[in-house]
Amino acid sequence: MTEFSHIDSRGEACMVDVSEKTPTVRMAQAEGFISMQPTTLEKIVSGNHHKGDVFGVARIAGIQAAKQCANLIPLCHPLMLSKVAVDFEIQQDKNRVRIVSMCKLTGQTGVEMEALTAVSIAALTLFDMCKAVDPAMQIDGIRVLEKVGGKSGHWHVSGASQ
Repeated sequence: MTEFSHIDSRGEACMVDVSEKTPTVRMAQAEGFISMQPTTLEKIVSGNHHKGDVFGVARIAGIQAAKQCANLIPLCHPLMLSKVAVDFEIQQDKNRVRIVSMCKLTGQTGVEMEALTAVSIAALTLFDMCKAVDPAMQIDGIRVLEKVGGKSGHWHVSGASQ
């Protein structure tokens, strides 16, 4: 059975020591969704939202959040990310936006938390910018889709529904 990595032998929270790990190229992708009223989605897609480029602001927020992950999650290592991308897929038939992030670096620890944080903050930014017209929006489905690198190698979610 695999043990929790952030708990020491006394059962106390600890930061994982990665100093002996070999640096490898590491990448993680995550996704999440924000559902909204069709009229809200139309305002965003058409660019007619009174707050301007909603996706542009949410993209920058997601990228910035990934870079700040260690300041938000107590036991995360500060990382020198080499790439962060946040993209949006309009799913009009489901009245939602799919948010996908990708984080990458060469280092001694993975970037799953950074990818998850990027998706989460991008979704929260979309919510914040649109809540005046649609306070019933719903954020869900945030998860890691894929990770590459490190001792465990390549992992991806099987049967991913998009």
